[in-house]
Amino acid sequence: MKRLKLKKGDSVIVVRGKKQDKGKFGKILKILPEKNRVVVEKIHIIKEYVRPNPQKNVQGGVVEREGAVPLESVMYYCKECEQGVRVGFKVSKDEKQRICKKCNALLD
Repeated sequence: MKRLKLKKGDSVIVVRGKKQDKGKFGKILKILPEKNRVVVEKIHIIKEYVRPNPQKNVQGGVVEREGAVPLESVMYYCKECEQGVRVGFKVSKDEKQRICKKCNALLD
């Protein structure tokens, strides 16, 4: 399995995919490393049909939620560069930090 450079809570921009989602920004809600996919807030909204379940206090009906998008379709959004950038690592003494490959700014 490949080492992921993105983390939960990172701001990302969608660079590929559906026309209505391309160019949108959002935060990573969940990472699915075994499937190489991420769930980004307000991106790839899908409708799920839920049956009512009184035991679990679920009303039922149509529920909208975020679906997973491929990891290759999103890029980290650097606030200093104001665009999608690749993430690199810088090792200094005993700590490893993430940096922007364009402007060398620390991302954490």
